[in-house]
Amino acid sequence: MAAELQGKYQKLAQEYSKLRAQNQVLKKAVVDEQANSAALKEQLKMKDQSLRKLQQEMDSLTFRNQQLAKRVELLQEELAATEVRGKKNKRTGEPSSQMSQEQKTVFDEDLQKKIEENERLHMQFFEADEKHKQIEAELKSRLQLLEINTEQHQAVVDGLTQKYMETIEKLQNDKAKLEVKSHALEKEAKDCRLVMEECQQQLKTLHADLSGRLDESLSIISEKVPFNDTTSCELNALNVPSHNRRHQLKVRDIAGQALAFIQDLVTALLNFHTYTEQRVQIFPIDSAIDIISPLNQKFSQYLHENASYVRPLEEGMVCLFESITEDTVTVLETTVQLKVFSEHLSSYVCFLGKILPYQLKSLEEECEFSLCTPALKARNLELHNDMKRMTTAFEKLQTYISLLALPSIKPEGLLRTNYTSIFSQLADVLHRLHDIMKDIFMHYSQKVSLEQELPTATEKLRTTNDCILSSLVALTNGTGKIATFFSNNLDYFTASLSYGPKGGTGFIHPLSAACMLQNKKKAVTYMKALKKSCPDSVPYEEALAHRMILLSSTESREGLTQQVQQSLEKIAKLEQEKEHWMLEAQLAKAKLEKENQKMAYLLKNTGGVQLVELTQENAFSSQHEKEGSAEVCKEPVKSTSLIGILKSTNDREIILECKAKSICILEFRCRVP
Repeated sequence: MAAELQGKYQKLAQEYSKLRAQNQVLKKAVVDEQANSAALKEQLKMKDQSLRKLQQEMDSLTFRNQQLAKRVELLQEELAATEVRGKKNKRTGEPSSQMSQEQKTVFDEDLQKKIEENERLHMQFFEADEKHKQIEAELKSRLQLLEINTEQHQAVVDGLTQKYMETIEKLQNDKAKLEVKSHALEKEAKDCRLVMEECQQQLKTLHADLSGRLDESLSIISEKVPFNDTTSCELNALNVPSHNRRHQLKVRDIAGQALAFIQDLVTALLNFHTYTEQRVQIFPIDSAIDIISPLNQKFSQYLHENASYVRPLEEGMVCLFESITEDTVTVLETTVQLKVFSEHLSSYVCFLGKILPYQLKSLEEECEFSLCTPALKARNLELHNDMKRMTTAFEKLQTYISLLALPSIKPEGLLRTNYTSIFSQLADVLHRLHDIMKDIFMHYSQKVSLEQELPTATEKLRTTNDCILSSLVALTNGTGKIATFFSNNLDYFTASLSYGPKGGTGFIHPLSAACMLQNKKKAVTYMKALKKSCPDSVPYEEALAHRMILLSSTESREGLTQQVQQSLEKIAKLEQEKEHWMLEAQLAKAKLEKENQKMAYLLKNTGGVQLVELTQENAFSSQHEKEGSAEVCKEPVKSTSLIGILKSTNDREIILECKAKSICILEFRCRVP
């Protein structure tokens, strides 16, 4: 992790140095362009100054030209006047004419020079103006290009500067992260050193422990093991391998699936041969109407024997399946029943080879039938070829299965290195057989559809053809399932060949495999003799029920605890209410005594009749009080106090009532601390 971060940091530093060098170059280029731009601006200023000078010269020349033009006009006027005067004074003499002629010549020459000079100046001015415009345009275009380049360079410089700043910021962040990670890695390194020291200590302890165990094992081996039989392949093959129950169950499951597929295939082959026999009896000549050809009679006779060749295939596969049990060791050297299945398959292949010429001749006879159309003849020829291919495929299948059966009877006939290639070739043959059965079904279905259009096609023929097609469908499906099943388990078949004693390449002879199985049975018997019966224990269902009860009791424990707490709180409240109502009962008892005293007082002051009435009233009131006190004791919540029912009649009653109240209060204070 640290090396990766260091490499990343170095890459970023290299990119930063490259960008920095590019930035320096771009800065230098910008400075050069700025210097060139300043020089061009200076040149532009000088050109402007020269242009202004030339314009001034042009103005002066124009002014001079105007002056000269005016002078020429004056001279022309003077010349005209002179000529006029000359005509007038022609006669005055030749000397004056000569003199005027000379002046005229001088003036003409002077005028001509001035005109030429004026033209030359005009041409120079025009050339200078054109050159100035051209230079000005070139300088402007160059200035624009330089300004564009300057802007581009400035944008590049700004972008590089921004990228440089971002890179610097990123590098700083990466640096901070790397520092944090370096601290974390240093901490981890310290922890790893501590762990390494602990591991080294443990390693030393384990080394010492293993050395002691090795010495002990070597001493036990030297004392208990007389010789090492794993060095010899022949002796090692007699050792019982470790029991792999999963391997045996897998092999038995695969054998069961193969048995089911073989049973389906046997049923389909029986139906195909039986219905083919029925077809030979009714087409092209129905045996119920006319005598069929001797060829078809022989062919039908052979087909009638198909069950004696096909059913042994299922019986051989059943024997092979029954020989694979959980207690055996299943490899090619121990599957003796595979030879039986191979022999049955060989007899069936011989049966196919025996009926093949008659089947081909029967198809040729159908082609020679008068109602056979060219399309039907083509289908018969295709079936002719398909039957040959099917017989060849079964022969190859029987060859490879017989090769796989060799290790159990004659191990020197097949090398272990060829097992894998034989399994692969067997898978290819099964797939090829499946393709052949599909072609047969396709061609036969086309043949049946063409035969149904014949005028001689009977309902019996149509039914038989449908049965043959259904049997061909079953054959196609059966061969396809077998081919897919074998291809899916091809890796397991190849890997299971190495199952055998440790330290060896496997069983080298069937006799060694048989001896190994005998040793395995003896070992199993010995282990069963050593095995002790386990003591009786609680049945699983009862233990499971007890566990459920325990779990439910544990879950309801908290609920019961809460209910107990609530019950205790209710009991405390009821105790308090009991004390309260006991005080009420004592108060009522005091009132009863007061009523008795009142009754005694009234007996003294009243007569007999009043005494009887009062006695009845007091009895009724006392009975009512007792019932009320009993109800209070039974139902303390619903009962009401009798206080307030009594009415004061005189001062004596008031005094007695006060005494009773004071007695109750004192007793309550004594009970309540």
